[in-house]
Amino acid sequence: MAQSTKDILGGDAEGLLTHVCKTIPKDQLHLPGPDFVDRIFAPSDRSNRVLGNLQWIFQHGRLAGTGYVSILPVDQGIEHTAGASFAPNPIYFDPENIVKLGIEGGCNAVASTLGVLGAVARRYAHKIPFVVKFNHNELLTYPTKYDQRLFATVEQAYDMGAAAVRPSTSAPRSPAGRSKRSPRPSRARTNSASPPSSGATCATTPSRRGRRITTSPPTPRRKPTTSA
Repeated sequence: MAQSTKDILGGDAEGLLTHVCKTIPKDQLHLPGPDFVDRIFAPSDRSNRVLGNLQWIFQHGRLAGTGYVSILPVDQGIEHTAGASFAPNPIYFDPENIVKLGIEGGCNAVASTLGVLGAVARRYAHKIPFVVKFNHNELLTYPTKYDQRLFATVEQAYDMGAAAVRPSTSAPRSPAGRSKRSPRPSRARTNSASPPSSGATCATTPSRRGRRITTSPPTPRRKPTTSA
């Protein structure tokens, strides 16, 4: 028998379900909705290719058209070791099963490494948006180094047909167990890119040679058709 929300919350139900925020008026909130890309991103300086990729992600999967996204992130073992992640379910050592899981789960996109997504890009890049993670800690050397190294490039993700890329911004743990936080990344910009016609859909941009570069490639160029 299904429990009601009140039953699940128990003694906290009254405070949580009747709470009214008096700090920020609700009419000042930008809430998710079917027009989220048009309402929130279109007025910005993002390029048309960026808007197209955002719309692709927001309109894919079981949450399509709601303004919410559910992205399946699977590291595949470079940063956290594959054995730790996949020993209970060894079928996920196979990159194809990771992407299949994202599709079967109705996710808006699947996020993983260049190797994982690149191995199955020909079969799946057009079926679900790819988000390529291009930097990682590596646990292959000893003693452990807490250094986020590049394992891929934006250009490689672009050629793969990925909808976006994401740099890792997690705070690795030092040997003493204390968090070693890296500087907070800068806010995304989309007025420069490599290749020149590409755009960005993720929230951070690294810099290279003093210039900001985009951190999300667009979908591959398509020939014009008679229909939109």
